[in-house]
Amino acid sequence: MSQLTHRAPPLLKPLSAALSASRHLTSASTAPITVETSLPFTGHKIEPPSRSVETTPQELLTFFRDMALMRRMEIAADSLYKAKLIRGFCHLYDGQEAVSVGMEAAITRKDCIITAYRDHCLFLSRGGTLLESFAELMGRKDGCSKGKGGSMHFYKKSGGFYGGHGIVGAQVPLGCGLAFAQKYNKDETVTFAMYGDGAANQGQLFEALNMAALWDLPAILVCENNHYGMGTAEWRAAKSPAYYKRGDYVPGLKVDGMDVLAVKQACKFAKEHALKNGPIILEMDTYRYHGHSMSDPGSTYRTRDEISGVRQERDPIERIRKLILSHDIATEKELKETEKEVRKEVDEAIAKAKESPLPDSSELFTNIYVKGLGVESFGADRRELRAVLP
Repeated sequence: MSQLTHRAPPLLKPLSAALSASRHLTSASTAPITVETSLPFTGHKIEPPSRSVETTPQELLTFFRDMALMRRMEIAADSLYKAKLIRGFCHLYDGQEAVSVGMEAAITRKDCIITAYRDHCLFLSRGGTLLESFAELMGRKDGCSKGKGGSMHFYKKSGGFYGGHGIVGAQVPLGCGLAFAQKYNKDETVTFAMYGDGAANQGQLFEALNMAALWDLPAILVCENNHYGMGTAEWRAAKSPAYYKRGDYVPGLKVDGMDVLAVKQACKFAKEHALKNGPIILEMDTYRYHGHSMSDPGSTYRTRDEISGVRQERDPIERIRKLILSHDIATEKELKETEKEVRKEVDEAIAKAKESPLPDSSELFTNIYVKGLGVESFGADRRELRAVLP
């Protein structure tokens, strides 16, 4: 089933044959294009990277398609939840796609990513498929966690993606543990431990950061600041909402998290820094269009004008669309066709996921105990031996 592309999709034939030849050559080219980020980076105890980012026509088309696919997946998840095909907690990522896509463009699959419960798109960027995503959301056997994790517990170890965690802030110490292993094994790789502004005041975050700084671990703490921790605005929860400065002795960088090229530049810079000097904090200034979760309408603590204003001025997909059009890499019609293809892929994945069976009841006992230890299962009264688990 479909997954995120790492190459540009083929372009449709434009109306003019002459334009077709020239544009096709441009879009297929790997000739570099230099683009300036929308906003300058702001550094804390570090000299920020250049605003000039090198990209290619191929990469820009890939960014557009990947973010469009993520957006469509999350909108479809909204509909499935309202149809009661997805149950439990469900936190959507639409609006924040540039963080996931830009980060992936700057690193390799040997680098690790660990995040909280808004994890669907990060799983997709790490090589997960739409089928695995929708099957997991609907609790089906073909899901990435065999239908037992649900929305908050996506996982793909082979892609360097370590979850999907429901406890606020708890993934940050785990991420620093991954970084410890990377340094111990001399892997020359890094870990991105991601958290939201709502988790930025967690004590365990600072404890883990202190140890990472003491041992110069290749840990990059990424605060996805969407400005609301559940329904609480950042200024009501944090005396100092400059999260990139929160490391004190650890350098930090504030990034426009709605600009995929800025994210790419920042993550590349952070990886180089972490491998040489230890931890760094990245604050991604981003925004979520949905509420905190599906139980939150997202309109009681912010205005609809605020949401529509961000959509009009900072939307990450629209920014890339304008960049592609301004460089004559593709036409508006071709980009619309890409969006139609993405919609079709998502619909096909949902149909297949619905056909996937529910996990067998025996799965209740798997992935809990180590196999081969003769663990016994008793009845409620502790008298009747029901089974010896494998």
